[in-house]
Amino acid sequence: MTSDAFSSGDIAALPRAEFAFPGPLRDQLVAAVLDGAKTSTTGLVADYEHENEPLPSVGSRSAVVDSDDRRVAVIEVTEVRVVPLAQVDFAHVVDEGEGDTSIAGWRANHEGFWHGEEMRAALGDPEFTVDDETLVVLERFRLVARLDPAG
Repeated sequence: MTSDAFSSGDIAALPRAEFAFPGPLRDQLVAAVLDGAKTSTTGLVADYEHENEPLPSVGSRSAVVDSDDRRVAVIEVTEVRVVPLAQVDFAHVVDEGEGDTSIAGWRANHEGFWHGEEMRAALGDPEFTVDDETLVVLERFRLVARLDPAG
């Protein structure tokens, strides 16, 4: 982690990095970011398209938010790849910091999330499903700074 200093205005201007939905899973993922175990994440191209958001770009920074909507860290994107789900590699799986020990286990966990009611609602598609050809965004990042959520 670098010693970059941020003013409250700088932090407020950063886009938000939201891992999962508020609740236990987000809390687990944010803790993994803060302790350095999580240095990659996977998103659905369909989600970016639905939200009309550009894909992440190398060098961009964002503020990680916790389940209480507090900005708790700043991360910087170091790599972005778009691949079919079937091409996710084991190094990416491990770097997600979620404890998965196989690509199959990782995929089952992610498909459970993507096929969940919250994700289907967020995509506006109650029948949404993924398969080997579903395009995913593999993002690597580095922790730039931990923030005091109390302000």
